[in-house]
Amino acid sequence: MIKALFTAASGMLAQQTVVDTTANNLANVDTTGFKRSQVEFQDLLYQTVRNPGTQGANGFEVPTGIQIGSGVRTSGITKIFSEGTLENTSNSLDTSIDGPGFFQVLMPNGDTRYTRDGSFRLNSTGQLVTADGFPLQPPVTIPPGALSITIGTDGTVSVTTPGTSAATNVGNIATAQFPNQGGLRAEGRNLFSETNASGTAQPGTPGDNGLGTLQQGFLERSNVQVVTEMIRLITAQRAFEASQRAVLTSDQMLQATNGMVR
Repeated sequence: MIKALFTAASGMLAQQTVVDTTANNLANVDTTGFKRSQVEFQDLLYQTVRNPGTQGANGFEVPTGIQIGSGVRTSGITKIFSEGTLENTSNSLDTSIDGPGFFQVLMPNGDTRYTRDGSFRLNSTGQLVTADGFPLQPPVTIPPGALSITIGTDGTVSVTTPGTSAATNVGNIATAQFPNQGGLRAEGRNLFSETNASGTAQPGTPGDNGLGTLQQGFLERSNVQVVTEMIRLITAQRAFEASQRAVLTSDQMLQATNGMVR
């Protein structure tokens, strides 16, 4: 019965992780480029009283064994990188990736981070930067007084300036992909960083080698489905209550056992 207490407690902790993860998904339902998280579980070690296939007292092979589980643990929380809905914003600096890939941004310490958030701005020097002021990598600078900005599907950035009729190429937006994007580390602020599990970033031109194309004037919304998350939340709550009931039942059995000596 003591074993049942710890086994049921592991189930309660596991479902609490689901609730925490689901709450974060729902909180970011309107976050640009956000990717929902999914919790995965593994069962724990088993106490083997009798192995399957052993011989019984009559010499026959026993078809099933006796194994008592020890509960559950969280094996991982995976980011699901399915594409969110592309929303038309009519802002010439807003850019989304239609397909695989990440924008590359340069951090103050010189490291590169990766994001699906294409809500870019111009800083005081005309560079394209994120909402936090981190510049794109490689950098793209818009000259002062530009009349229009055009971002092609292949990342080519062109502008028209006063006194000229032809568009001028001022840079290119490169994107990158990873052998295992599920291995990226989420750092907040819509940024991901490379890890040993993700593999090395593979930069390229949008539209080439499996990279998605760029769509100017669009932003990628979160891929969180509110209805699905609510169902997951209800399921986790009921599973938590079931594990809680197992704890209460084990406690009542222990109480009854203790009462036998009176």
